[in-house]
Amino acid sequence: MPAGAPLALVIDDASKVGEARRSAVALARRLGFDETGRGQLAIVVTEAATNLFKHAVGGELILQGLEAGEAQGLEVLSIDRGPGMADIGRCFADGFSTAGSPGHGLGAISRLSSSFEIDSGLGVGTVSSARLWAVASTKAVKLDPVEWGAVNVPFPGELVSGDAWGIAADSGQTLIVVADGLGHGPLAAEASHAAVRVFHAKAALGPAGIIGAAHEALRSTRGAAMAVARLDPARREIVYCGVGNIAGAIVVPGHGRGSSMVSHNGTVGHTVRKIKEFVYPWEEGSLVIMHSDGLASHWRLDRRAGLALKHPSLIAGVLYRDSARGRDDVTVLVVRERSESYP
Repeated sequence: MPAGAPLALVIDDASKVGEARRSAVALARRLGFDETGRGQLAIVVTEAATNLFKHAVGGELILQGLEAGEAQGLEVLSIDRGPGMADIGRCFADGFSTAGSPGHGLGAISRLSSSFEIDSGLGVGTVSSARLWAVASTKAVKLDPVEWGAVNVPFPGELVSGDAWGIAADSGQTLIVVADGLGHGPLAAEASHAAVRVFHAKAALGPAGIIGAAHEALRSTRGAAMAVARLDPARREIVYCGVGNIAGAIVVPGHGRGSSMVSHNGTVGHTVRKIKEFVYPWEEGSLVIMHSDGLASHWRLDRRAGLALKHPSLIAGVLYRDSARGRDDVTVLVVRERSESYP
């Protein structure tokens, strides 16, 4: 679950490496990381950002706060369109560097992180996710019934994203939301964050009830597109309710696009003609993907062999890298039930 707004940095200059490190350490300090933890994070970010500068085309680093139970953490999501890695195993060797980076290697980054995931394809690029925690969080993470990954990046030139998202647990079920404030910038962010606050406050009402409550609460804002899904493992079903242009899909491993979930036209807070829930079967191992219209609708997971079985953070990063329109805020949220089969 998110802890604070994400920070997205384009690493297109050597000076951005230091900027990324300083930003990460400052965020870690706010999240309660001690001096040792901040030092470890600094190494991870320096190595990741240097690799992006040396190797990547359109390399981006996304820093995002995390919450698991009472634990606070930070994710370093590295996304590039570079040449990719022919031999990922070799890149994990300490001291290996082809770019003049510190040479700590992916192996050191992995050891310094609580979890590390990577996806790379020749001629396509690389996406990696390193998660570090301010305190030991293994117990808190294991209690989370789902694993998730998200990308939330603002409209080019804006400091804040007009999109927002959230995850909440209620009576053994998991609820997720994506909201897209009309337009972009601070006023769009005001609307989308108001929608997510209602989502957390009214989680017990279920998807339709949450959107109904948000419709009343957002009348003083410019309004938002919004969708809420409730994942019910006992019934093996997903209850979904959406208003506006938030896309939702259920993807079974082995399928590319999956089954779309239905949203009605309208703007939460202004004009809503129908608030209706739809129920969909939820196969074990299926992914739930929700995104704003900053992501083009033509994506398919089977374009990258094995991608659907990777961690949701990598899936969200690849979808953003390959399908972002580049002219709007974009949010991609990927969720899957936690299972030993999908570590």
